[in-house]
Amino acid sequence: MDRRYINLILILALVAGIIWVDLPRAEGNTGIKIGKFERTLNPVLGLDLRGGMQVLLSPQEGITADRQALDDTASILETRANALGVSEVIFQVAGDKYILGEFPGLTNTEDVIASVKQTGLLEFVDAGDTQLAPDTVIVTDYTGTIAATGTEGTPQAVETTVVPTETAVPTEVAATEAAATEVPVTEQVWHTVMTGADIDTVLVTANQTGGYAIDFTLTEKGAQIFKEYTSANVGKFLSIVLDKRVISSPTISTTIPDGSGQITGSYTAEEANSLAVTLRYGRLSVPVEVVESRVVGPSLGQDSLEKSLLAFLIGFIIVALFMLIYYRLPGLVAVLAVAIYAGLTYALFKIIPVTLTLSGIAGFLLSTGAALDANILIFERLKEELRNGRTLKQAIDLGWKRAWPSIRDSNIATIITSVILFWFGSTFGATIVKGFALTLALGVVVSLFTAVFVTRTLLSIVADFIKADQHQKWFGA
Repeated sequence: MDRRYINLILILALVAGIIWVDLPRAEGNTGIKIGKFERTLNPVLGLDLRGGMQVLLSPQEGITADRQALDDTASILETRANALGVSEVIFQVAGDKYILGEFPGLTNTEDVIASVKQTGLLEFVDAGDTQLAPDTVIVTDYTGTIAATGTEGTPQAVETTVVPTETAVPTEVAATEAAATEVPVTEQVWHTVMTGADIDTVLVTANQTGGYAIDFTLTEKGAQIFKEYTSANVGKFLSIVLDKRVISSPTISTTIPDGSGQITGSYTAEEANSLAVTLRYGRLSVPVEVVESRVVGPSLGQDSLEKSLLAFLIGFIIVALFMLIYYRLPGLVAVLAVAIYAGLTYALFKIIPVTLTLSGIAGFLLSTGAALDANILIFERLKEELRNGRTLKQAIDLGWKRAWPSIRDSNIATIITSVILFWFGSTFGATIVKGFALTLALGVVVSLFTAVFVTRTLLSIVADFIKADQHQKWFGA
């Protein structure tokens, strides 16, 4: 089969896929699920279009943090929140002592504060023979250092900068072990073996039974602590506790001498990932507290979005009419190519996914102009070749080849500009530029694809059905 028609089949298959991805979906629809890759294929809207919460955080009272510590804390908060699927949260350092968090779609202040405070102190607690249930709030003996118990094999004091969440400590704890068992687990004081500061790497793996496990490695110091503790407590429970709330209580099945181990249990993929994220990002560089929170309404952004889309529709109709009147049949090819470009770009926004804001939509609309510009360059070169006496097939081939350097150079320049804008957009107050740069760069890359693959293929196939004496009628040359 002619290679052009193979390309046409691929284009039709691509169009079918684009239509399937771009069609609106009911809330909760799975969309795509391939192994661990899962997307709902619903568009992700930013704070200005969707509304939500803005939360201003600062270091806890009495704690001074430099810019690097704040940057690290903002990064941990954002990475952990997004890894857990908390509504495309964004955290960014503001000034010298604040971190601004944006929670699209959330309007409940308590939910926001809870999701922020969840990223605090991570502890490994000696639970002995008691398997503490998940979500149980407990009291530990951790006060900024690891407490020594005097028992051989337990770790000595290890300094750390983490400040724990305040928890009420009971005034009386039974003196004997027998009496301690009669005290409710929420009122006992549990011993902290080590904190999340000693974790080096964490990885989720599938086990032979079809479930999931969490593999982890410790720092050199943590490995020594874990070796001594696990050797003395085989068969006992070791609880993983975040901000005094139990996450999991695995059993110590054997001594762990090399600082690497595996947490096993009846974990689903989501539960294993959640636990892994907790282990990986549990400790903040700087403990923070909420200074201010406010609800951001989507009405202004929604109104701007509707007007922007209306302006785009009117502009596209005008440009499409111009292309059809001036370039005739190639103009129709250009309209089809740009339509495929727009659908493919929007599908990628859903699959990646890209959080759409007003500035991001502006970048997408601007990249549409780049897609149309590439087609115009090809058509003008094609008309020049026809006027120079070339056959239609020769004119299409030469027109594309001679237009390509201009298309390539202009789009590379735009991509370089987008990279620079994205880099500067990481600065506080300039995030609006970041979304614009991302969608513009992605749109330009897709426009190159449609110019090289779609427009060229369609023009080449169309040429088979045009007689030599009909060039003027169909191409206006």
